[in-house]
Amino acid sequence: MTPARLPRNNTMTSMIRWGVIGSGGIARRRTIPEGLARARNAQLAAVHDVNSQANAEVARQFGARAAGSVEELLGCELDAVYIASPPRHHREQAEACAAAGRHVLCEKPLGLTVTDAESMAAACRQAGVRLGTAFMMRFHAQHQAALRLIREGRLGRLVFARAQLSCWYPPMPGAWRQDPAQGGGGSLMDMGGHCIDLLEMFFGQASAVSCFTNRTVHSYASEDSAVVNLRFANGALGVVDAFFCVPDEASQNRLELYGERGSILASGTIGQGERGEMRAFLKDAAGGYDARQTRSSAAGLPLEPEPVNLYRAEIEEFSQALLEGREPSNDAGPGLQSQRVLAACYESARLGRAVNLPTFMP
Repeated sequence: MTPARLPRNNTMTSMIRWGVIGSGGIARRRTIPEGLARARNAQLAAVHDVNSQANAEVARQFGARAAGSVEELLGCELDAVYIASPPRHHREQAEACAAAGRHVLCEKPLGLTVTDAESMAAACRQAGVRLGTAFMMRFHAQHQAALRLIREGRLGRLVFARAQLSCWYPPMPGAWRQDPAQGGGGSLMDMGGHCIDLLEMFFGQASAVSCFTNRTVHSYASEDSAVVNLRFANGALGVVDAFFCVPDEASQNRLELYGERGSILASGTIGQGERGEMRAFLKDAAGGYDARQTRSSAAGLPLEPEPVNLYRAEIEEFSQALLEGREPSNDAGPGLQSQRVLAACYESARLGRAVNLPTFMP
């Protein structure tokens, strides 16, 4: 892809000027105050939301222009746009940004369907702008520490992985995550998508999935319960469990990574925060058979790198890639792969059988 040049009237060579579509929700809670307002190479210039009052409040708080429409926002002096609206709007908004020559960092899922995501990627590619996916949990310092150990071969041959993300999400009027026509799905699409993406970051692409979804407690249209079994292309297996019907305090958001030479176990690293507990239990080599199957009481090796704010990290990486004219690490690839895996999960739940996935080159 030929990268788009930044607009000629950009005199801030070390700053990327950002617009936000969907300034309420996650943008207002996290991405603007923690990411765009604090990033060393980003400047918030304009915001838009269908809730004009909330949008005006965000604009006033962060010194940005309050745009009354997407078209007005795209008429501002911008280099990139962060899209945080409900997923049913992502395709149309991303394509409008591309047509205006603006780079796009889009919240996951990229769209409601695989076709949506592929159309967004094609539009950005044809316009010569970058498309990124906001999988911010990839930037967690402990997740990156675990990834380094895996890449160094410290777990040996990978065997099994588990990721858990659940919360209490009762019925609420207008909650788009509870309406698959607006969000594409429920707990699987919203929370399970993050978990699957993390496991693919650690273990590589999934080659098959088997999925169960249910409305166990809540009566809204989207699923409030989901469990996914995964087979990875390297032969390892995995499980993701994501629920909207478990109290927040009851779910520890576990991450478990196992190999023939040990494991990495964590709680609390999956989520919106930058901290958690993670320990590695490693052996130098696979040992012989122990009929007693004794377990050591050793506490393992704590993995405690300096914490990194997830939202600042994703904004700074995407901005720096634009300044350097390179592909960002948080590009469209994981978003496209996630859309394909999630589609296979929902198909599996509907058909009641495992569904194979084609393997795509990164």
